[in-house]
Amino acid sequence: MAAVGTISGAFKNGNKVLFCGNGGSAADAQHLAAEFSGRFYKDRRSLPAEALHCNTSYLTAVANDYGYEYVYSRIVDGIGAKGDVLVGISTSGNSKNIIKAFEVAKGKGMNIISLTGNNGGGMKEHSDILLDIPSTDTPRIQECHILIGHIICELVEEELFKSV
Repeated sequence: MAAVGTISGAFKNGNKVLFCGNGGSAADAQHLAAEFSGRFYKDRRSLPAEALHCNTSYLTAVANDYGYEYVYSRIVDGIGAKGDVLVGISTSGNSKNIIKAFEVAKGKGMNIISLTGNNGGGMKEHSDILLDIPSTDTPRIQECHILIGHIICELVEEELFKSV
């Protein structure tokens, strides 16, 4: 799976993985970031992964001062670096704040992975890797996203920590 190779390669090269989403997809973003920075199956070192919406002071300030569509792009501009991975999660694939973040990430040389439904929506054209659930049923898409996310976490952990 290309997403596993991209994420494993980023971690091997000292880069980080950043996650973003809205609503239930924000919860999934936070959950998956925690699997990398905490642990999944193996008792191993922490990996640099973060969900970008967890600082509510930042989030509300940028939403108030610039607009909600900029909450992810501004932080990607501030902390994203060439070789990092940005994972966007959206059941519709049309989240404007994620698309704006993807545009900034692309300009910085970051790798972009999308977990979507609805045939990828607007995120499709900005993605290096698109993991699209062929459905418009939000709960089913979210269930598939967390399953795919857990599989990616397991395979990345296995790739990086074979001897642990």
